[in-house]
Amino acid sequence: MKITAIRSTVVPIGSAIRNAYIDFSKMTASLVAVVTDVVRDGRRVVGYGFNSNGRYAQAGLLGERFIPRIMQADPASLLTHDGANLDPHRIWATAMANEKPGGHGERSVAIGVLDMAVWDAVAKIEGKPLYRLLADRYNNGQADDKVFVYAAGGYYYPGKNVTALQDEMRKYLDLGYSVVKLKIGGESLADDLRRIDAVIEVVGSADRVAVDANGRFDLQTAVEYAKALEPYGLFWYEEAGDPLDFDLQAELAVHYTRPMATGENLFSMQDARNLIRHGGMRPDRDWLQFDCALSYGLVEYLRTLEMLEEHGWSSRRCIPHGGHQMSLNIAAGLALGGNESYPDVFQPFGGFADDTPVEESYVRMPDVPGVGFEAKSALYRVMKQLAS
Repeated sequence: MKITAIRSTVVPIGSAIRNAYIDFSKMTASLVAVVTDVVRDGRRVVGYGFNSNGRYAQAGLLGERFIPRIMQADPASLLTHDGANLDPHRIWATAMANEKPGGHGERSVAIGVLDMAVWDAVAKIEGKPLYRLLADRYNNGQADDKVFVYAAGGYYYPGKNVTALQDEMRKYLDLGYSVVKLKIGGESLADDLRRIDAVIEVVGSADRVAVDANGRFDLQTAVEYAKALEPYGLFWYEEAGDPLDFDLQAELAVHYTRPMATGENLFSMQDARNLIRHGGMRPDRDWLQFDCALSYGLVEYLRTLEMLEEHGWSSRRCIPHGGHQMSLNIAAGLALGGNESYPDVFQPFGGFADDTPVEESYVRMPDVPGVGFEAKSALYRVMKQLAS
């Protein structure tokens, strides 16, 4: 058993949308195929991986460092001790050989892409959905058969008015979502409050509406928004300030008693630990959004979950960023609180299996070996081209 090839390409996922910090018109993603010599059900096993939106493709890092290290390694060193499967932890260590600690940044994204593809292949080799494999290995065989998801949207579009925003949210409700999210911080506070009021009017309850500032605010502005948002009782107030400004996050908790969320732009267990140590996050109400596809993959995410348990946090307080099937499997297999979803944007990567409807903001897990990419036809068409 061995990896015979690792192929990488760059895929455009640009869209004419913006949040409070960036526009996505030139956004790209890396797509990787890990090809093995294993055959299951008459087909060669290929694992696929990609990075979440918000971080660009990592072609250079993948092609110059990480893929060559794996391909130049002794194939036996990448297997489990009994040689029955690929070992994601050994492959991770091989890819990260000769890398200094710290400086996580874009390196963590490249590793996350590879790690996703490896886990997809591992689960396919065992003939199991990834969530079931994770539950068997790490959660005493206990898996959730359905996962909470919310519809992330409400971006700023050119010429998009409040009526168009309401129409977007009605579409999400029609698709089966009961919790939605919109962007704030890209316009004035007064304008954002009008947008929030308009969404609440459609959804019917403020506690089913989350807002996301994408790290735009300084402390003064974050607190100003907090005071205006407090009476609403929103689902959460997300990433008010710079993701590494833990003092700002801690001070904000003094002024905002409702649930807050952050973590999607922290890319290692160590950064996540600093948030827990110094960011004033409250385990009884706040949410953690670490995204394995941006933060060294599932191998690192397992370390992050272990750290959270040591600090008294439940894994149920984790709802990953990214809206992809990898995090959906992790949520179901490792008892997370849910997963983000992108019904409209960042296609074909956003969303879940084609024949799996969302019902009251829950989605059931398909019975497909691996991550389940093959059950999402538009995405699998792109992946299959790379594999062949």
